[in-house]
Amino acid sequence: MANELDISIVVPLFNEDESLGELHAWIKKVCDENQYKYEVLFIDDGSSDNSWQVISSLAKDHSEVVGIQFNRNYGKSAALNVGFKNATGNVVITMDADLQDSPDEIPGLYNKIINENYDLVSGWKKKRFDPIMKTIPSKFFNLVARKFSGIYLNDFNCGLKAYKNEVIKAIDVYGEMHRYIPFLAKGKGYDKIGEQIVQHQARKYGTTKFGLERFIFGFLDLLSISFVSKFRKRPMHFFGSLGTISFLFGTVITFFLIGKKIYELQTMQMARDIVDQPLFFLALVAIIIGMQLFLAGFIGEMMIQSSPQKENEYLIKSKINDNA
Repeated sequence: MANELDISIVVPLFNEDESLGELHAWIKKVCDENQYKYEVLFIDDGSSDNSWQVISSLAKDHSEVVGIQFNRNYGKSAALNVGFKNATGNVVITMDADLQDSPDEIPGLYNKIINENYDLVSGWKKKRFDPIMKTIPSKFFNLVARKFSGIYLNDFNCGLKAYKNEVIKAIDVYGEMHRYIPFLAKGKGYDKIGEQIVQHQARKYGTTKFGLERFIFGFLDLLSISFVSKFRKRPMHFFGSLGTISFLFGTVITFFLIGKKIYELQTMQMARDIVDQPLFFLALVAIIIGMQLFLAGFIGEMMIQSSPQKENEYLIKSKINDNA
C-alpha cells in the first residue's frame, strides 16, 4: 500500500540556525505550489547554537515539520540514517541545511523517481561556487569513486539526492558512508541510479563544517566499502587467494633452494647451507603468512555461517504462490 505522504525531505544539520527559517519557507513554497503531501525532517546533529530552538519553533507553527535532536555531534551519516528510519514519504529527498542546495530542484528529482522509475537520483553540481582547493580534490575523489564503484556519477558527495522509500529502508548509513549511499544501494540490488544537474548556491550563512581531511577519510571509506561489498559473503575468496599466492611462493622458493643444494652436492660444487641463505627466510615468512591468511579466511567463513542475522541480509522483492 502506498504511503500517505508524497515526499519526505531529510535535512541533516549542525549549527545552521541562521538558515533554517529561510530554508523551510523555501521548501514550503515549492511543495505547496506543486500540491505535494510532505514532511520536513530536521535532524539536529548536536548543534551548539540555537538550531534546536529554531526547529522547535517551526514545528510548533507548521505540522509538516519533524525535529530530531542528537545529544551530541555524531556526524552526517548518523543524522541521515536516523532521518531515513523516520521518513514515511514515497520519495525521500535529502538536502543540506546551508542553502547551497536549492529546494527548487525538488519537483525534478521527484518526477525522476515517480515517472522514470529510478531507485535513486543524485544531484550534480556542475557549476560550483566553492574555492579551487575544494573543487580540484573533489573532481579527483569522484573519479576514483567511479572506478571503484562502477557507478558513473559526477558528484557522489552532493547532498541533494532522491530515493524510493524502499531503498533508504534497506540500507544502513554509518561512519562516514553518506558519500557512498549509491554504492550501498547498488549492493542491495537497487541499481537503477540516475543523475540530475542541480543548481549550486553560494553559501549565505556560516562556514563549511568539513575540511580537506574529508577527502582522506573518504578514500579510506571507499576502500572499506569496496572490500566489504565484494567479500562480505565470501571472505575466503579474498584471504584464501592471497594465502594461496603467498604459500605457493614460499613453497616454490623452498624447493628451489633444496634442489639447488642437491645439484651442487652432486656436481661437487661448494654447497651453501640452506638456512644460511636470506632467500630461505623469505620463503619461510611467505609460507607462514600464507597459512595465517588461510586461517583468517576460515574464521571469517565460520563467523558468517554462525551469524544469526545472515538470512536477514537478503532482500526478497516479491513472492508468488506463497502458501505459507
